[in-house]
Amino acid sequence: MFENGGMALSSSSVALRVDDELSPAGTADIVRELQARIRGMQRTTLDTRALPTHPALGELLPGGALAAGGVYAVDNSTTLALGLLQGPSVAGSWCAVVGLPDLGVEAAAGLGLDLERLVLVPHPGEQWLSVVSALIDVVSVVLVKPPAVTQGRNRLGDAAASKLASRLRQREAVLVSLGDGSGEPWPRTDARLTVTASTWAGIGAGFGHLTARQVTVSSASRSWAGRAKSRRLWLPGPDQQLAAVVARDDAGARSRLRSVAG
Repeated sequence: MFENGGMALSSSSVALRVDDELSPAGTADIVRELQARIRGMQRTTLDTRALPTHPALGELLPGGALAAGGVYAVDNSTTLALGLLQGPSVAGSWCAVVGLPDLGVEAAAGLGLDLERLVLVPHPGEQWLSVVSALIDVVSVVLVKPPAVTQGRNRLGDAAASKLASRLRQREAVLVSLGDGSGEPWPRTDARLTVTASTWAGIGAGFGHLTARQVTVSSASRSWAGRAKSRRLWLPGPDQQLAAVVARDDAGARSRLRSVAG
């Protein structure tokens, strides 16, 4: 794990911690070191204009994949946001997660992310936008949870968003923004995914434990002329994997839920 005091590289993942009080110059120094470590291990441009995504999520994205240079927003679901990273990670791309100090790396690994190609920046502080911009230079996908907007601070203006979008297109990288619905939405996204319904399975008649969750995910995109799409997903399923819900699984889950309710 990287720490800004006494840095060491983990054998299973690369993590970068940038404390709130770190100066912009200090942030730049740490990020440059991270860039130097990664550049020798991964190309910075893509072979195609799209990155593969999880098959269960393809129908929710324009073109069925993550477009190089694209921006995607996910509301209220860290698991869904990580699911968007799963396909590129499995394909060998480096990914980064910024602003999620409580992220469980075991959960990320359970979803299929390769921890050896995962950069973690738990606390980017006031320099979060600079950190994201720098990471775009060296990784294929950046997942960021922007800090809350307080008294005008940490606000992402149109100018900053446009500059970052230009950098994404230049580097053929992808940005995924994770929000909780209480802050300002990321401007000009290619698609916005939202969990609109959720049911858990696994609890019996007063005993047991939660084993799986079915969700309905709705996706809106400018390219669909206002027509939203939705899909039922296991997030996660009984095997702790992301998967599409097929008819027999959906019927079985409803039967178990009726049994619990009865």
